[in-house]
Amino acid sequence: MTETSETTRPKYRISVIAEMLNIHPQTIRTYERLDLIRPARSAGNTRLFSDRDVKTIRTIQSLTQDMGVNLAGVEIILRMIDQIDLMHREARLLYHGFQEILEREQVSGLKDLHDLKDRCRWLMVNDGASDE
Repeated sequence: MTETSETTRPKYRISVIAEMLNIHPQTIRTYERLDLIRPARSAGNTRLFSDRDVKTIRTIQSLTQDMGVNLAGVEIILRMIDQIDLMHREARLLYHGFQEILEREQVSGLKDLHDLKDRCRWLMVNDGASDE
């Protein structure tokens, strides 16, 4: 899940996010105070939110409103989501590393690596997918 600079570019003020998501600005501030979101700050110390922040707030809303998860649970779930995303990125790097070695070496003695790479095709399920 590759994040683009457009996804992480701070561009929305808290009032825009509040209206966009039909949520009170104080709720957004609470999420920030609990370190569930980390908006950027302008030179004048105004909160600026990215599309990634919006996605996170939507996830928080879904977890709390639709699934009944409390904010402590949300924190744990968000950390787990971050860890899973990191593992996916690292797995893709590993897979592509295998691919590069196999293409570069072209040695029959690397059959075991070819077999291992073929068994790891599941790593590529989300290859090239971006955070939305």
